[in-house]
Amino acid sequence: MGPGPPAAGAGAPPRPLSLVARLSYAVGHFLNDLCASMWFTYLLLYLHSVRAYSSRGAGLLLLLGQVADGLCTPLVGFEADRAAGRCARFGPRKAWHLVGTICVLLSFPFIFSPCLGCRASTPEWVALLYYGPFIVIFQFGWAATQIAHLSLIPELVTNDHEKVELTALRYAFTVVASITVYGAAWLLLHLQGSPHMGSTQDVYDQLGVQDVPVFRNLSLLVVGIGAVFSLLFHLGTREGRRRQVEEPDEHSPLLAPATARPLLLWKHWLREPAFYQVGLLYMSTRLIVNLSQTYMAMYLTYSLNLPKKFIATIPLVMYLSGFLSSFLLKPVNKCIGRNMTYFVGLLVILAFAAWVALADELGVAVYVVAVLLGTGCATILVTSLAMTADLIGPHTHSGAFVYGAMSFSDKVANGLAVMAIQSLHPCSSELCCKACVAFYHWVMVAVTGGVGVAATLALCCLLVWPIRLRSCELQAPPPHKSPKPAMGVGLGQDRPRPP
Repeated sequence: MGPGPPAAGAGAPPRPLSLVARLSYAVGHFLNDLCASMWFTYLLLYLHSVRAYSSRGAGLLLLLGQVADGLCTPLVGFEADRAAGRCARFGPRKAWHLVGTICVLLSFPFIFSPCLGCRASTPEWVALLYYGPFIVIFQFGWAATQIAHLSLIPELVTNDHEKVELTALRYAFTVVASITVYGAAWLLLHLQGSPHMGSTQDVYDQLGVQDVPVFRNLSLLVVGIGAVFSLLFHLGTREGRRRQVEEPDEHSPLLAPATARPLLLWKHWLREPAFYQVGLLYMSTRLIVNLSQTYMAMYLTYSLNLPKKFIATIPLVMYLSGFLSSFLLKPVNKCIGRNMTYFVGLLVILAFAAWVALADELGVAVYVVAVLLGTGCATILVTSLAMTADLIGPHTHSGAFVYGAMSFSDKVANGLAVMAIQSLHPCSSELCCKACVAFYHWVMVAVTGGVGVAATLALCCLLVWPIRLRSCELQAPPPHKSPKPAMGVGLGQDRPRPP
């Protein structure tokens, strides 16, 4: 590629994003959030309780999706970074976002629909093979959209508090998406059960094959709404043109500007201790958020024996509390800092775990513990994303790889954890026996309290060794002017500076 025009005003501080631009960015993950709410909250419930597949079969499909997502995520991140400067009109991040959106729209409805061509006598493994390709395509699209959207944060804003605000807005729309899914699920379940009164009412309070149309219609509603918001994102968000940053080679110029910043490529991140510190914290955060979301419906249905409408109302309460608390995170971050904000969120989650562990029956208190879990999850998720943006800092040319690597660890860990839990399911010959009442009770305690302790240890590492990039400190040019040759831009590349 030939040299592009010089960047005008490169040294001037960037203007703050307008409200319209911030809102346009925030809705760019809305389709993913809608699908993720259905995926984590209802997939196991749909496959196990509605389609009557075995617990291991349902867990295997979820594991397949998480592994596919985990493998696609760093690859998409790496390719998105390499594509910088090649998408002249659309921008590399938005181009990957569009590809991912199309894949999600075309595949997701098939996951929550009956197997085409399958009958009652069809072996379970045939149905699992049928769902497999749709799940892989969906997870590839989901990963492409997620990484493209996350890696735009350091591109659009540079100020720390603006990053928190943009991340909080993003999470606020995540909560809105979840509220939309759970509200629509409650409405569909209510409309389905209203004609069935009298002696059959108890039957329709429990999940079964009669609920297949509910989940199919919900999936179609999800992709319809998500497509509209994805269009708004692409119309309202300008990625901005930046020079393509390439790895130094024999074609690189001999002289580099003295003020240039050390270039961190993907391989240099693997040598940064802070990369693994933040990655461990992010993985622990996602385990708490996703596993509690996955098993909350099972806990409500089998451990607390609540009617099926609660699989919509309790998650709705959780995400409403998360939505309200997300607006407090910016001032709280300013007052007590990132680490203490995360610690406060962990304390709330540990309080939830202790309450669930000590109480066999919750009654109306189930709404209180839902508020605790929703508030705690919102706090730690937004803060961990802000810490990841802090880690990347000005090195946006490799930001997609960082987000991709973080998501790889969280997706694979989530899939393996779900498969391990499903393998321990005590009822092998029926949907639920007496033993599974206590089983899902202690699963909820473990995925919040147990993983919460691991997240606390990861946070302690950040308190002892704060986030900093050692390679930048070693390779940064000295502040004093010197006519002698100095280290250039590329890591490990000795290049003379111009006199």
